[in-house]
Amino acid sequence: MAVETLLTMPWRPELSVEEIPAPARIAPFSVAVSAEIASAGQELGSGRLVLLHDPAGNPSWDGEFRCVSFCRANAEPEMVTDPLLPEVGWSWLHESLDHNHAGYRAPSGTVTAVASRSFGGIADEPSRAEVELRVSWTPQITERSDVAAHLLGWAELLCLAAGLPPVPDGVVPIQSRRAGSRRS
Repeated sequence: MAVETLLTMPWRPELSVEEIPAPARIAPFSVAVSAEIASAGQELGSGRLVLLHDPAGNPSWDGEFRCVSFCRANAEPEMVTDPLLPEVGWSWLHESLDHNHAGYRAPSGTVTAVASRSFGGIADEPSRAEVELRVSWTPQITERSDVAAHLLGWAELLCLAAGLPPVPDGVVPIQSRRAGSRRS
């Protein structure tokens, strides 16, 4: 149920999502995807999601499933110097899951602000600023729609980090076909 839902998910048009190899030793069952986030031809960020499943449960997860995600997004230089960025970035996880009615528990993670400036032989390269989120949570999954809610929440998390607004309730994004993307 979970794998089929993940691999046939209709993603937002800003996301190009494809299956990648999943870790084999963390859980008896796992599936993983990566995403590139782009809008108006500009790359905004990327992310990965691993869905782990252990039918026997895992005490450290507080459940049978665990979602593990990494997200990196370009940011404005002023944003990475804002002392509230970690709290705001952490709130994106809760907002995106709550907005999509994805029940969860045991969230954990980090929010990192990165500012890079080049020197010497590469001094001509522009300065960069990025925000990175490494997060995990235990999804409450009892039916297929629960899996879809978490996938929508993850997609929204990526888009929020990249500065894209959430899709309003009741609006279905128009899907574009991209090479290498898995779509239903």
